[in-house]
Amino acid sequence: MRNRSLFDGSLLFLAAIAVSMTAAAAVERSGKEVVESVCVSCHGTGKNGAPRIGDKKAWADRAAKGLTGLTKSALAGIRAMPPHGGNPGLSDSEIERAITYMVNQSGGHWIEPTSRTAARRTGEAIVAAQCSKCHAKGIGGAPMIGDRAAWRPRLKQGLDSLVRSAINGHGGMPPRGGQPDLTDAEFKSAIIYMFNKGAEEKS
Repeated sequence: MRNRSLFDGSLLFLAAIAVSMTAAAAVERSGKEVVESVCVSCHGTGKNGAPRIGDKKAWADRAAKGLTGLTKSALAGIRAMPPHGGNPGLSDSEIERAITYMVNQSGGHWIEPTSRTAARRTGEAIVAAQCSKCHAKGIGGAPMIGDRAAWRPRLKQGLDSLVRSAINGHGGMPPRGGQPDLTDAEFKSAIIYMFNKGAEEKS
C-alpha cells in the first residue's frame, strides 16, 4: 500500500509541475510570421531540396513524424538546412509554430502550439477533444479515464515508457492518438490527467 501511495503521489507531483510550467506567458511570433521572415527563403520555392510550402505529398511524408520529430530535425539542422533554420534567435516554440503553419498550408489540420514557456494545451483539454473518444468508454480495450486499476499496469515501466508507446501507437490506437500535432509534453499531461481524474472526483 505504501508503494502505491508513493506512486500515486509521484504522478500528482508531476501534474503539479506541469501546471506550474504554464504560469508565465511570453510574446512570440506566430508560425506565419516566422515562415514569412525566415523559412520562406527555402520552403517557398523548394530550394536545396526543402519541402515546398503547398506541396501536399512532400509535407504528408514529413508530417507522419509528428510535431516533435519534425521539430527535433529543425532544431538540430538537416541536410542543407542549418540548426534553427539558420536563425538561432528563434525559440523552440516559434520553430514548432512555423512547422505547424507550413504543414497546414500544405493540407494539414494541426493546431498551432503555444509557447514552451506559456500555457500549452492542458491535459484536460486534450483528453476532452481527442482521448475521450476511446478512453471515456474503454473502446477497443483502452483504459478508461480515472480507472487507476487499469492504468497502473500500463505505468509499471514508467510514465516516459507509456508516453513513448502512445506516440508510436499501440493496439487499436494510432500513433499520437490520431492527433499528430500533439507534442510529447502534451501527451504526458493527457496521460497524467486520465490517471488522476479518479482521485480528483473522490476528493
